[in-house]
Amino acid sequence: MTIAIGNNEKRQGVWLSRWEPEDAGFWETTGKRIAWRTLIITTANLTMAFIVWFMVSALVVRLPGAGFKLNQTELFWLTAMPGLAGGTLRIIHTFLVPLYGTRNVVTISTLSLLIPTVGWFVAVQEPTTPYWVLLTLAFLAGLGGGNFSSFMPSTSLFFPKRLQGTALAIQAGIGNFGVSIVQFVTPWIIGVALFGSLAGEPLDFTRGGVHSKIWLQNAALVYVPLIALFGILAWFMLRSVPVRANFRDQLDIFKLKHGFFMTLLYVMTFGSFSGFSATFPLLIRQTYTGFPNGPDPLAYAFLGPLIGSIMRVIAGPLSDRFGGAIVTHWSGIGMIVCAIGVTFFTSPTSLAEFPYFLTFMLGLFFFSGIGNASTFKQMPMLFEPRQAAGVIGWTSAVAAYGPFAAGILLGYSMTLFASPNAFFYWAAFYYAVNVAINWWYYARKGAERPC
Repeated sequence: MTIAIGNNEKRQGVWLSRWEPEDAGFWETTGKRIAWRTLIITTANLTMAFIVWFMVSALVVRLPGAGFKLNQTELFWLTAMPGLAGGTLRIIHTFLVPLYGTRNVVTISTLSLLIPTVGWFVAVQEPTTPYWVLLTLAFLAGLGGGNFSSFMPSTSLFFPKRLQGTALAIQAGIGNFGVSIVQFVTPWIIGVALFGSLAGEPLDFTRGGVHSKIWLQNAALVYVPLIALFGILAWFMLRSVPVRANFRDQLDIFKLKHGFFMTLLYVMTFGSFSGFSATFPLLIRQTYTGFPNGPDPLAYAFLGPLIGSIMRVIAGPLSDRFGGAIVTHWSGIGMIVCAIGVTFFTSPTSLAEFPYFLTFMLGLFFFSGIGNASTFKQMPMLFEPRQAAGVIGWTSAVAAYGPFAAGILLGYSMTLFASPNAFFYWAAFYYAVNVAINWWYYARKGAERPC
């Protein structure tokens, strides 16, 4: 069946029959409306994906107080598993849009988020739930992490190059808000019986010697109807750009030198953002909560992803105007300063050091958020549209291992050295190497590929 979409443009089933966003006439009469509608719907779905991906980071700090017998290493492994799954699934998602189209991929991947949300709803109601079940559900939460590597390449196909920095920053930035949402909302929704008998019985919770009742299962159940709604909207309102390629054709991105360098840069920015988003609550808990009147991790942890998400949205238009490479350059320098600075406040002698620790950690989110946007401006400028989409997907896949790497490395750093500083020193060195790469190839005067 053929459905008219205006100005003699037609779409047949899932696939649009014509898509030329660089054609000014086509963009103004037809393309702009479809592109922005697609951006709105996919961004709503991406936000739900990030909520599910980081749901475990909000739950894990409450598990010990709710009666779950878990040691420090086990807690960090739970925060790491969504990152392991998210990165692995992003590799698969990188190739899906040219094979199956935007509508099918967004719809099915969104509805798949019901699996971990329903699973966690059931599991957290019983403190004797086996650890292997919790690990499996933590891994399945990574389904939300995988979605990014198909959603973002899809968006890059819908917009002209001059607007891709802005469009990708809006989608990723608002999607990243899902991290802040889940960490901010969780303490509130688990404190009341939102769903009556549907939500089950509350758990006894102890923190700082104070006993209370919590409905930990609310942290998962509240998102179930939203996931179903957004998945259905995607099915009925999205269509797909006619850019098709089989799996073998798409493998050409691995021959691109600058594809490798952009992967390193995006690991620096989004790998840090996602890694710290997953581990920040637990890092606060392990470092400062032991003091009398110590901070509630979830009262502060949401600020980091919130700041990073806001800066990603703001930095998109700035990168369109001034160029992604120079913005990435200053982003990396800021991350080096903050990574070194935070090490002075990770072995505190009093709670008075917490504001300094918090400032440097929020600085890492601030600068990584900026770099998330600027690197995504660089990629469409370096490659033709189909390859750019593939590189965006692949770099996103590798960077999505950030929560896994940060969770494991921070956990072992704390175990071996009783401090996270070894991890932060390594991060600062990695940032410095990437600043040098970006400056040499993209940002300096006379660079090989200024972008």
